[in-house]
Amino acid sequence: MTDGSSPGGSRRRRTPGVAHDFDGRRLAVARRLRCMPRSELARRIEVTPSAVTQYERGLSRPSTSVLARVSLTLGMPQEFFSRGLDIPEVPRSSAHFRSLRSTPANRREQALAFGELALGVLDVLEQYVDLPPVRLPSIDLPPEPSEQDVAAAAAQARRDLAVGTGPVPNVVRLLEAHGVLVVRLPTEGFDPRVDAFSSSETASGRPIVLMSPLKDDKARSRFDASHELGHLLMHAGVEPGSRVIESQAMSFAAEFLMPRAEIEASLPSRVDWETFHALKRHWGVSLAALVYRAHKLGRLSDLSYRRANEQLKQWGHPEPGPLGPPESPSVLGAAAELLEQNGTHLGTLAAAARIPLESALAVIAAGRPDRPRLTIDC
Repeated sequence: MTDGSSPGGSRRRRTPGVAHDFDGRRLAVARRLRCMPRSELARRIEVTPSAVTQYERGLSRPSTSVLARVSLTLGMPQEFFSRGLDIPEVPRSSAHFRSLRSTPANRREQALAFGELALGVLDVLEQYVDLPPVRLPSIDLPPEPSEQDVAAAAAQARRDLAVGTGPVPNVVRLLEAHGVLVVRLPTEGFDPRVDAFSSSETASGRPIVLMSPLKDDKARSRFDASHELGHLLMHAGVEPGSRVIESQAMSFAAEFLMPRAEIEASLPSRVDWETFHALKRHWGVSLAALVYRAHKLGRLSDLSYRRANEQLKQWGHPEPGPLGPPESPSVLGAAAELLEQNGTHLGTLAAAARIPLESALAVIAAGRPDRPRLTIDC
């Protein structure tokens, strides 16, 4: 059922009514963006669930009439489902979700699909703009790293990423400068329980970090980004989801943002909120993170730690002393603006890659300081 020429030069005949340029990978992305099970899509487009599976795996192609129903059902133009620029896969086995146990599988798949679409848009831009290459440190850990091993990994990361001493100026920009694609999930249409996730094993070879749009706070966004950096550096090839590796990423983030050698002496030995607030402003971390760090390093007793957490619970979120808006990514937006300034319109590139302009713009909005406003009904 495919086009082509035989060795003797004769043309194979096109099968009438079949979508010959159909790309099943794109169907999978569009379906997951709408968090729609295969069975539901099959019902709406009047085929069997096994037929949808075969379409997505490239084992068969839909008829043109079925493709028209797919387009209407998933809200994507038919051109999107034709072969164009590859949309890189983010294997679910490599995606570290902070909220893995509490997030429904279809919502995780939706977030993964958005990340894949973002990587596809980045590939479009990278054909015309030189983007930062991937230059993340290589960190070797034993199979069962100790807390000291994790702390040493964070210290090495600070050295290799040229952070120096003192607070990390901007964690998100640091990730972007070393080749990581950072985007924020849209605020509408995505489950707020999808906290953040990262993957270092994408099909494009570029690591990705997706941030939560609900962490509307600088301190929390910095800790999230550092947490995901820990996954990228320590957990490639490690099955995601266990409490052990999440705890390791938390410990990495704490040492990365608040190195023991630099902060321990300044942490109070009792619950002193004035001191904690001063440290919050200096290091760019939350009061909760500082209280936890003080207890972990032995500065706060168990009793003082419990009392501090009781007070933090009373305050709730946002906690007192906001540091300002969250750190936001900028690479996607800056690349698109650079192209526009040089007379290359994003719409032209998106059309060539067979990615709807609206989708490309939503992805770019997720990769710039402006908050994304894409709405997806599930």
